[in-house]
Amino acid sequence: MSIDISTEEFKEKRAETKGVIIDVRTQGEYEEGHLAEADYQYDLMNGEFQSQLDSLNKEETYYLYCRSGNRSGQAARIMKKAGFENVYNVGGFGELVDAGFEAK
Repeated sequence: MSIDISTEEFKEKRAETKGVIIDVRTQGEYEEGHLAEADYQYDLMNGEFQSQLDSLNKEETYYLYCRSGNRSGQAARIMKKAGFENVYNVGGFGELVDAGFEAK
């Protein structure tokens, strides 16, 4: 199964497995708007994301997003290399909002 999934696949997966949503953008980007359901904001670019990996349960399902899907794709691949099985890059914040996910 691909790490990169569409917003539709994300909706289907969320219906089956709630999982954990992680925003990997900067704190500033997060404060400008984020998914209402986001569980964590761990900045990929400043190393915060990588430093939090040990605190995350490898058995859990994770959905990652950023502004465009690029950083969340990188973050998902980092998690896979670290032994996380169920990790998905669900794309960019704007496209998720456009698909009906609630923002705040």
